[in-house]
Amino acid sequence: MARPVWSGTVTFGLVSLPVQMFTATDSHTVRFHQLQRGTSDRVRNKRVNERTGDEVPLDEIVKAFDDGDEYVLVEPDELDDIAPGRSKTLEITGFVDLSQIEPVFFDKTYYLGPKGKEYTKVYALLEKALAEADRAGIATFVMRNHQYLVAVKAEGGILTLHTLHWADEIRDPREEIDGLPQKTKVTDRELKMARQLVDTLHIDWNPDDFHDTYQERVTALIDAKRKGEEVEKAEPPAKSTNVVDLMDALKASVDRAKKPAASSDASLDDLTKTELYRLATDAGIPGRSSMNRKELVKALGGARRRKAS
Repeated sequence: MARPVWSGTVTFGLVSLPVQMFTATDSHTVRFHQLQRGTSDRVRNKRVNERTGDEVPLDEIVKAFDDGDEYVLVEPDELDDIAPGRSKTLEITGFVDLSQIEPVFFDKTYYLGPKGKEYTKVYALLEKALAEADRAGIATFVMRNHQYLVAVKAEGGILTLHTLHWADEIRDPREEIDGLPQKTKVTDRELKMARQLVDTLHIDWNPDDFHDTYQERVTALIDAKRKGEEVEKAEPPAKSTNVVDLMDALKASVDRAKKPAASSDASLDDLTKTELYRLATDAGIPGRSSMNRKELVKALGGARRRKAS
């Protein structure tokens, strides 16, 4: 069983629910060590005294705030002493409609579980109430010397906790990005064709259909280098669409999107890798996420021949 990353009490009104919090996601990033080129010697980071160059033990390191004239030292237990609720209380201050929380505010996801069988009824009560109301409880709590704004919601019969960004952490895109369309005009014909393309490329959301293909390619690269083999390079990025050719590009996109679905005899060689992958997904071809374009064509061709026979 996983170990909780935090435990405390969720409160709403006069009701208290002791809970444990668990990490909801894993990272499958390929981890690399650092070596000195030409050797097998590991390169490691060390905590060193800036003045003497000597390595400093972890238990001798304290936090300090630079106020300009001198450092103000802060001990870990002093931070715990000022934490709201002494870092063990998650107080729900109110419940909001989920649709009101913009996606940009969501950060990390955690699972919440009752901290004992005696609390399962209160846990189930809060979960069902949130599910029926389609709302999330908004709260703050402290973990590892950081205060978090969070949303507690019901998902698939359990309670989940989503850390949220504070309002002043959200950047204004109009201040960050030059050239955003303000009053750019599009014709009704262009909009109709773009909407047709969106409708044609409609899919049902199934997260299992998507894989981190870059990490799979990194793993394949490592395996190939171990065997002394070559690895096929990725396809170059698509060229930017010229505004003059926008309608032609939209129409061609709609026609191409319809082609694989409309005809089982469509030439696989004429399709993009994205279109090939979509067909492979529909056909349930295993291992498709790690296939290159040539392998997708071969696998789809084989699937079509088996189906015909």
